[in-house]
Amino acid sequence: MESLDLNASVKSDVTVSRSSSLIANFKLDEDIDAETKDLFIVVDDPEKHTSTLESYITFRVTTKTNRSEFEGCELSVRRRYNDFLWLRQRLEESYCTHLVPPLPAKHSLKRLDRFSNEFLRIRQAALQKFLTRLADHPVLSFDRNLHVFLTAKAWEFQSHKKQGSGILSRVTDSLHNMGASYMMKNRPPEFVIMHDYTQTFGEKLGVMDRISQRILKEATDYLTEINEWAPCFTLWANSEDNLKPTLLAMSKTVEDCAKELKDMLDCTDDNFAQPLKEYVLYTEAVKGVLRRRDAMQMEYDMIVEELGKKKEEREQLTQQMDMLNDRMVVANADLKADMDRWHINKQRDMKDIFLNMADRNIQYYEKCLEKWEAMVCNIQVKEEKQETSVVTEDGLIVSNST
Repeated sequence: MESLDLNASVKSDVTVSRSSSLIANFKLDEDIDAETKDLFIVVDDPEKHTSTLESYITFRVTTKTNRSEFEGCELSVRRRYNDFLWLRQRLEESYCTHLVPPLPAKHSLKRLDRFSNEFLRIRQAALQKFLTRLADHPVLSFDRNLHVFLTAKAWEFQSHKKQGSGILSRVTDSLHNMGASYMMKNRPPEFVIMHDYTQTFGEKLGVMDRISQRILKEATDYLTEINEWAPCFTLWANSEDNLKPTLLAMSKTVEDCAKELKDMLDCTDDNFAQPLKEYVLYTEAVKGVLRRRDAMQMEYDMIVEELGKKKEEREQLTQQMDMLNDRMVVANADLKADMDRWHINKQRDMKDIFLNMADRNIQYYEKCLEKWEAMVCNIQVKEEKQETSVVTEDGLIVSNST
């Protein structure tokens, strides 16, 4: 391990302390009430680590707090850039509608050596701002992943990092969010304004960043040129005795102007270019939150639409049910009326049937009785005649009457 001094070649008014006294002198943002702030985080002391496979930088992360979930009031761990990146990804997954502060890009646009003092100074300041904003957030500062990041030992932290969703899941979620943002039709007006403002603000920041980079490049080229002028005036002064004081004065003035220009460039890069880049990244973070919100609303709209379809189907079924119910009521009424009429007709018809049948049987038996009675009468008349007349052998009829 190699401890790196960020001020070895670059002078700066901001010194990086390696003791807890820096925490006590840590300046809070003007919009944060110092009396209510209970979590202070400091990033410092970059160290270079070299192994057979890779070389990387770790930063010391010192935490001072009086929160009960922390085991001590002051804790210190070492973390590399990938650990910060993991923390931000986990926060985005856990709090998809909260604005998680951005991290600096992994590689510098200025193509600086990632082990150079200037690159590490810029990286350290960006990581410091990232953790400070997390500590000031009323929700994110209480996240379990942040607690693990600030307190876990190296082996515990590596074990914890293996948990959670994989890269395929994150890519799928990202594509889903992007598609939802493009397909969104019913975005609320307040979020339409927010989306348009963020889009416009990001475009303007991009233009300003490109312009500032071009100005810084031109100023850097100009600084290179005037740094070459001072030795020229000095050499000229050595060959011109009469003009020597004037030329030396000009050489000194050019050196002073070059120094002032160098300080101005450093100040511009620290206080303008870097914050501008940070807000370009912040704009992308806002866009990401809006995309995730759009994805949630699209899912909600799909459920509402599906429920509407079900409602329409339910209304159709209700109408059909009412129609069938009306038909059933009419059918019941018709059937009851017809049954009543049928019972009346049935009673009348059955009465007529049985009465007619009874009358017919009575008539039948009366006629049969009449026939039998007639037959009996005929038999009786014949017998009476036989008694009064006797036929003799001579064919004479002899009456038996006295």
